[in-house]
Amino acid sequence: MSINAELALNDKKAEITLTDTDSQVIIFYSREALNYDQSGFYLLFKEKQLKSIHSVLEEKLAIKADTFVQVIPPKNLDSNRLIQQLADITQENNRQTTPDGLSKTSKNRLPAMNDYLADLMLLLEKFGFTLVQKKRIPAKAPHRWNKTLSEIEFFVDDFDSQATVIWQKRNEMLIKKGAQLRKEYKLNKDGSVGLDARMGTQLRDEQKDKVQNFTTTEDIILKSVNEVGLFLYYGGTNSWLILKDKDNKTIDEWSVVKD
Repeated sequence: MSINAELALNDKKAEITLTDTDSQVIIFYSREALNYDQSGFYLLFKEKQLKSIHSVLEEKLAIKADTFVQVIPPKNLDSNRLIQQLADITQENNRQTTPDGLSKTSKNRLPAMNDYLADLMLLLEKFGFTLVQKKRIPAKAPHRWNKTLSEIEFFVDDFDSQATVIWQKRNEMLIKKGAQLRKEYKLNKDGSVGLDARMGTQLRDEQKDKVQNFTTTEDIILKSVNEVGLFLYYGGTNSWLILKDKDNKTIDEWSVVKD
């Protein structure tokens, strides 16, 4: 799955036009670059974490953030409903980061709205932004690569997928030739495609010349444990606990940084 877009970029802002939906996303990298027009709505970020959503942006609100995203949605989608649905997604008690985790109210919205939000979330994630606030407790355990890890084979045998994986460099995960990929992904309850499925499909599209009948025909290199999970079985779980060595020790146990 891919997003068709046109990009105009300078040191002050990035303008992304989503050509399939006739909508626009503008990322302002400073308050000085902002325009305060009334089109669409604004997402305010600080250190790449979403802080607030506003239908109208005022200067007194802008001082609370360091990056600003103006979303100008398709004309057939209501901005107020999009804002409400984004608010539902970003609630602190929401355990998922995709439309899979929408509230009961959100699930009743049009599939077109969910599809647009999934595209928006995927696009923002590619630019390094997350719409879900990180929970302070428990803190996400950091992991660190070391040379010993490059000599260990980790195995995947879950979610209709099988593979042998080596963390060969800090930003290189090698999936050995012959890996079996999960054939199908689950849809959201409203019938739309979730973010993990979209990202997994995108990774497979990028490697399609090395896959035949859901089996890899060459070694494949990805950037992270998360990408490995998305590629092999469309994610949906903590992949640090899925990859295990011959003694059933997880890649999390091998690499987690302890206090």
